[in-house]
Amino acid sequence: QVHLMESGGGSVQAGDSLTLSCVASGDTDRNWMAWFRQGPGKEREAVAAISGGGTITFYSDSAKGRFTIYRDKAKNTMYLQMENVNPEDTALYSCATGFLTNWSQSSVFTGENYESWGQGTQVTVSS
Repeated sequence: QVHLMESGGGSVQAGDSLTLSCVASGDTDRNWMAWFRQGPGKEREAVAAISGGGTITFYSDSAKGRFTIYRDKAKNTMYLQMENVNPEDTALYSCATGFLTNWSQSSVFTGENYESWGQGTQVTVSS
């Protein structure tokens, strides 16, 4: 099983930018990697996902145009660049990885399809 560790969260102001990192130990070359988040009193939701080759990405509606997901194969690390954050982005952000055979957005955005999860990094956005 792949071990994942997130970092980069913190307390920021609305409109700020920050970049989350997810370092993987283990083979993720053919795996999808994704960011999920769970805000206070909310269900977990997918934010963004990226294919093993890094050529296919999906974003939630709230992330489109503000967040960018990318991965550095050499460092076995995935990133989520977040720009123009707002209080609604306040959540525990977790990364996940798994070998998915169904590459539809609905499948990629289903947390149960992922085998390994990190502990999460907290992002708090104040207005």
